[in-house]
This record gives sequence, structure tokens and C-alpha cells, in this order.
Amino acid sequence: MRKFDTKVQHLKYKVLREVSRQAWEGKLPETAIDIPKTIVPGKTPTMRCCVYKERAILTERVKLAMGGVRNKPVIEVIDIACDECPAAGYEVTDSCRGCLAHRCEDVCKKGAISFDHNYVAHIDKTKCVECGMCAKVCPYSAIINRKRPCQIACKVKAIAIKEDNSASIDYNKCISCGACVYQCPFGAITDRSFIVDVIDMIKGKESGYAVYAVVAPSVASQFSYAKTGQVVAGLEELGFDGVVEAALGADLVAAEEAKELAEKGYLTSSCCTAFVDYVHKNFPDQVAHVSTALSPMATIAKVIKEKRNCRVVFVGPCTAKKAELQREEVGRYVDAVITFEELQALLDSRDIDVTTLEERPFEGASYFGRVFARSGGLTEAICQGLKECGAEDFPLKSCVCNGIEECRTALVKKSRNLLDANYVEGMACVGGCIGGAGCLTHAERNRAEVDKYGVEATKKTISEAINDINVINN
Repeated sequence: MRKFDTKVQHLKYKVLREVSRQAWEGKLPETAIDIPKTIVPGKTPTMRCCVYKERAILTERVKLAMGGVRNKPVIEVIDIACDECPAAGYEVTDSCRGCLAHRCEDVCKKGAISFDHNYVAHIDKTKCVECGMCAKVCPYSAIINRKRPCQIACKVKAIAIKEDNSASIDYNKCISCGACVYQCPFGAITDRSFIVDVIDMIKGKESGYAVYAVVAPSVASQFSYAKTGQVVAGLEELGFDGVVEAALGADLVAAEEAKELAEKGYLTSSCCTAFVDYVHKNFPDQVAHVSTALSPMATIAKVIKEKRNCRVVFVGPCTAKKAELQREEVGRYVDAVITFEELQALLDSRDIDVTTLEERPFEGASYFGRVFARSGGLTEAICQGLKECGAEDFPLKSCVCNGIEECRTALVKKSRNLLDANYVEGMACVGGCIGGAGCLTHAERNRAEVDKYGVEATKKTISEAINDINVINN
């Protein structure tokens, strides 16, 4: 069974796996250029001009797999790998018939349309402002807007094209959601990895601390070739001293957020890091309404660290969590973040076949904490939280935002007092966490798998899960 959606993911995985192998063995060099040629595709045909460029690109991939430059944004463009996409913008195609109407010329206010001796239209890019009016009026649909996959994927318009034809990221707009990472067909945009840090933590346990893995509930929709309990066993085989459900943190957040909502009357969620970042960068008038609760990841990590001398590693589907790690109020509780892609590389770097392992128990959270992983789940949890905190009479009017575009629409309406809702559930990825860039797969069945995982929870209420929180000591 295939472990990944795309060959680009598989290439990224192979680099991470080899870096991990050498890190386990203590053979990882200080510079990526010294990585042995075992991960250089010398025997396979290269898709670029020469194998030397392919190796140069691979070196950049290795650098990011080894952690890249610390304290830089987690999403980066590999410039030399980003030169195969056509220039973006409006273009005249071969469908242009050289008609007499010249509606495209008439509608262009910048004088960017001209015609050759065959009356075929041409667009002067130095004058064009990408308004798209020419495309709208062309009777042959001969003018198209050719956008790069990364630009189409980025709903916050953080991607621009530089003079050398490579993409660039405006970090004043970027929310680290990773949509561009997943959609780039050349793997030219990627996220920095903390996988070597995680290996160093596990190898350094003799220093007196334990290492805990906090696993996102969306794990139920991943690793389709194995059972969730086997993945938990695989984490323990890697050397983690304990594996905790991030969904337990979600239960804590739901309880806290429900009380805050009842007190304030209007709230936007805080569990999705990318959504919170989007609010701060684009809707300053709504920042005061963002829930003060930490994310489920940080919330449960805080509980663990209060009980144990340990390091905490979050394992999930989200690249934005790597950016959240850089926030001081989160970094004190969470030591590293890896995606499901990186976990697969870690397991295979140690030749751990989870399908052969006996399932380990993985419980503690309620149904409501577990369904945080998909769109609409947070609202269900808040509704339950209101009942359990004695605020069942609170008139909850939730606006469930499935993807950052729906988030924008809701926030614009709320800013203009046009949205009749007192709770905004914001999820930057379509589908919720099950649509995160660090997922192994983005299958349609993922939502059903999370719901099934929720139903299997032994704790039937949020309060029951919270009251039994000492499960992390096991």
C-alpha cells in the first residue's frame, strides 16, 4: 500500500530517512555538502539539465532536513529548484483568432494590449496590472490567467515571483500552513525539519530526562497500512518514554474555551496556529476576541512538563506548529515538532515495521477531544463544554470555517457586523487538521476515520477525560 500521495513527498521522505539514519549512527556531518552520495540520484535519470544541478538541489534539501538556519521561517523556497514553472500572469493563447472586435484592447485601461501583423493580440507585461478584464471579454476565451501551483494554493497571497523566475514568500502574509509545500510539483518549497533534534533528544536521555511524544488525533486518518496502536508501539520502539494523545489537550482547551465564551459572549478559536496568525496579520480588530487558551499541543505539553522532567515532541499533520514552536509561551513547553511525513522517515530509518508490532494502548481523551482533527469537531466540543460547565443556556451560534478562504469571509463579515455568530471556528486547512501539509495522505476517507477514532474513545465526556488526566504518568 502506498504511504504517500505524491512522488514529491516520497523524495522528501527519502532525504529525511537517510539524514535520520546517519544521525542515529552519529555519522551526520556538520555540513550538508559532505552527506555521502547514497542520497544523490546518480543512477537514475535526472529531470533537469544535468546531474550536477540535481545534486546541488539535493544538497539544499538535505540542509533543510538537518534543520536549516535556526530562527528562520519554517517554510522556505529552494531557489535553484524553482525554475521550471512558466511565468505567471495573463497570456494570449493560440486560440486567439485575430478578430476585428478587439474587445480586449478596448477594455484595457493600461494600454497593455497590442496586435501583430496577423491581428493576434499580445500583452505587454510591463504595463499589465493583472486586472483580468481582457480575459473576461474575449469571445474565444483565448486569454488565460496562468498561475503557478504554489500561488493557487496560497490563499493569503504570500507567494510572488522574482526576476529570476523563482518564487518568493512574503512572511508578513505567510501563515506557515504549508499549502504551497504540498502543492509544489517540484518540491521547490519545503518546511525545515526538527528530525535531527528529536533523535538527539532520544539519544541523550541518559542525561536524566524522559522524552514524550504528543500525537495529534489526525493520526487516525494516517498510516492507513497499520493500526493506530501499532504506530504508538513504533514510537516507543524509537525510544520515546511515553506517547500521549494531543486530543487530551483538546479536551482541556474545549473546557477552558467554553467557559471563556460564556463569559465574553463572542470568541474565535485558538487551536489552529495558522488561523490565529492570520487573524493577527489581517484582522487586528478581531485579535482581542481570539481565545486566550493555548493550543491543544501546548496545553497538554504544559501538563506533562509540570509532572515530569522531560522533553516533549509533537507529532502531527501541521507545518504551522513548527512556527508556533518559535513563540516563547509555547517553546517553554514543546521542544520539537515533526510531521507524520517525518515520523514515517524516523520509523524507517530504524527499520521499524509497525505492522509487525503488537498494539499499545492509546487512550485518555474523549470523543470531543479526538474530533478536533476535522472541521466542525471543535464546535461539537465547545457545545459539549458549555453543557458540562453549567452554561447550557448559552445561545451558541457557531460559524464553522473550513479552510482559510472561509475564515476570511467570516472575519470580514464579523468586522462589519454582518455575521450573526458568537463563535468562529477557524481551520486554515480544508477539512481541518486532516488536510494538513504534513499528512501522509489527503484521502476522502480521512474524516470518517477520525470520527471512528472518536467513537472508540473510552471517555464519554470532556470532564471524565480531564479528571483522569494522570494517565500520562503510566
